[in-house]
Amino acid sequence: MAKVKISTTLGDITVRLYDETPLPRDNFLKLASEGYFNGTLFHRVIKDFMVQGGDPDSKGAPAGKSLGTGGPGYNVPAEIQPATLFHKRGALSAARLGDEVNPTKESSGSQFYIVWGKVYKAAELKQLEHQMKMQQEQNIFNALAMEHREEIMNLRRNRDRNGLMELQDKLGKMAIEKSKELGTPSFTPEQADVYTTQGGTPFLDGGYTVFGEVEEGLEVVEAIQKVETSMGDRPKTDVVMNVTVLEQ
Repeated sequence: MAKVKISTTLGDITVRLYDETPLPRDNFLKLASEGYFNGTLFHRVIKDFMVQGGDPDSKGAPAGKSLGTGGPGYNVPAEIQPATLFHKRGALSAARLGDEVNPTKESSGSQFYIVWGKVYKAAELKQLEHQMKMQQEQNIFNALAMEHREEIMNLRRNRDRNGLMELQDKLGKMAIEKSKELGTPSFTPEQADVYTTQGGTPFLDGGYTVFGEVEEGLEVVEAIQKVETSMGDRPKTDVVMNVTVLEQ
């Protein structure tokens, strides 16, 4: 069982890396053993959400420097398993670029975040499930629209408003049917229990690779997410880290 220690200026965090996600696990261990993270910052901190680090450009970065785009020059294939490895409080997850430039949801080569989030009410989770269903249908509709792009462009060139409306209605119905085939997005009983008792960020499930969790030092994560920040969500007082491998 792989473990690392993230030593920060606010205390130590021990993290267990999941065997179920070998690609980000092995990459994280490799970088940590090389001292890649040493001297880097938790450069993006959002209260009641998460703390993010792993940008090599943050080492010794002067105040006001824009951070968050650095990395080792490669990405790591996604290993997203939302039903079992999810964004509970203390989860270690891989940051990544957005879907518009990263449709396969590949993880950053080095940037990661640790979840804090909040404790949810059951009704809030139900509302999130509804939003997830709507988002799934929208994503399918967008993909169908791309497949019919030429037809849509021709209808626009011909100013055929009725034709556009008919096609939109057709694609909308197709999206709903395809969404039904995929199944309605929902939280498992385990997820629901964790999110309503321990807390986390359930709206991130399915979008990012979760590859570990905090075993000791959750109070340090809590302290980091509470620090005062400036523009770009960077802490006003740098939170510096060193990462060492405890078990491999």
